[in-house]
Amino acid sequence: MEALHVYDTTLRDGAQQEGLNLSVSDKLAIAGLLDGLGVDFIEGGWPGANPKDTEFFERAGRELALERATLVAFGATRRAGSSAADDPQVQALLDAGTSVVCLVAKSHVRHVEEALRTTLEENLEMVRDTVSHLVAQGRRVFLDAEHFFDGWHLDRDYALRVVSTARDAGAEVVVLCDTNGGMLPHQVEQVVADVIASTGARVGAHCHTDTGCAAANSVAAVRAGATHVQGTVNGYGERTGNADLLTVAANLQFKLGLDPLDPDAFRQAMPVAHAISEITNVPAYSRQPYVGASAFAPKAGLHASALKVDPDLYQHMDPARVGNGMRTLVSDMAGRASIELKAREAGLDVSARPEVVASVLAEVKELELRGWTFDAADASVELMLRRALEPGCTDYFDVESWRVITEATGSGGAVSEATVKLHADGQRTVATGEGNGPVNALDHALRQAIAVAYPEIEKLELIDFKVRILDASHGSDAVTRVLIETSDGETSWNTIGVGENVIEASWRALVDGLVHGLVRQGVPIR
Repeated sequence: MEALHVYDTTLRDGAQQEGLNLSVSDKLAIAGLLDGLGVDFIEGGWPGANPKDTEFFERAGRELALERATLVAFGATRRAGSSAADDPQVQALLDAGTSVVCLVAKSHVRHVEEALRTTLEENLEMVRDTVSHLVAQGRRVFLDAEHFFDGWHLDRDYALRVVSTARDAGAEVVVLCDTNGGMLPHQVEQVVADVIASTGARVGAHCHTDTGCAAANSVAAVRAGATHVQGTVNGYGERTGNADLLTVAANLQFKLGLDPLDPDAFRQAMPVAHAISEITNVPAYSRQPYVGASAFAPKAGLHASALKVDPDLYQHMDPARVGNGMRTLVSDMAGRASIELKAREAGLDVSARPEVVASVLAEVKELELRGWTFDAADASVELMLRRALEPGCTDYFDVESWRVITEATGSGGAVSEATVKLHADGQRTVATGEGNGPVNALDHALRQAIAVAYPEIEKLELIDFKVRILDASHGSDAVTRVLIETSDGETSWNTIGVGENVIEASWRALVDGLVHGLVRQGVPIR
């Protein structure tokens, strides 16, 4: 088997996701992360198609020092009725200065005739002319055969002619694209095997996940002989997204025994996935395979009992191999084993304190009955354990009072102002903060008040805020649950607050989030 190519198209195809908008600086930062992960190729965008992508390649030549990956410029075959040598879009691909160019071409007869509005023979000539021209200019060429699987089912002979034409013109890889995302794994295996047997070309797979099968389809393609897989980090892409490249690579590595990425680099998979989520401003999906926060997080009490004996009984692989870790979720289904495992994760020894385990377990069950949900708030559980083991160990400050006022203009614009009074390090502090909402204002005021005694608070940032009404039938009087995610720039944690007043619930979660951050940093009480 030829060396397997791992080809990332997050910066081009992934950026077509609804609501995702990457700046040039964002793309450069993501490219650096992908290089550290060890992918073989990074598709940077379509130079000449828009100013942003043109600027990206200009800056990449000066600012990117890739150690493992090769940067790729993406574009289309020349226009019908012209020549590749005279086509400005083809010239823009050369001007991008990359050693590899990926061309997109039609391989579906209806797309050729109705979308390109040209003849089938002219489309083949467009492929031949553009590929051979770029090869003659010293470029390695990959060709994305768009809508290939649908095209193969409609007119197999023509689809194969597109592959053979690209191969004969010098294309190194012909990538078979499930552009509409409608294929199933057995169909992908059938088509890939037929293409290889009929043309002898080196083929790859580019799958979308409209059937939920993009990752499985990519693996099926490799099983059938493909040696090049394309995808995006976190499955970004239009409609339902592209194949999640990390899921595909992990399945190839850990389930099929191939080596798409260096094992040491693979240990950065989860940190890289989450770092890219921060750049794209798309929240990380907790249930994402391999790298999601919940990927190795059993919940049921029965499972926890077995986990104490052997963690591998309830996980399909060692999560450390992808930079993840096992977490035990604590909920109303928890037993003593769940509490003990959670304590162990936090580095706390409760082996000689059965009364602590019993009291925390009872508190969890009682609070969950009242609407709290601790499987989504690990940090709150850890604080409960610490406070039960050593009362006062998290008393960094003593809150005297807090209040928040929201003032709105006649046009509807509103600004909130919060005041927090607290005692820390023997001093009484009064701080006021403004924000675009009451919680934002409280966050600013609380930070100012704490920072006098604990300047370490500056590292902490509120990055997500979720509110849920627990009993909608009560309308505005309903009990509210608030989940807050806080980060120190390296990792994040969740805390919870529940109350009849949404601001009160938010305050509880906010305070615990900052306190947990101080604990994580090892800050002593002053």
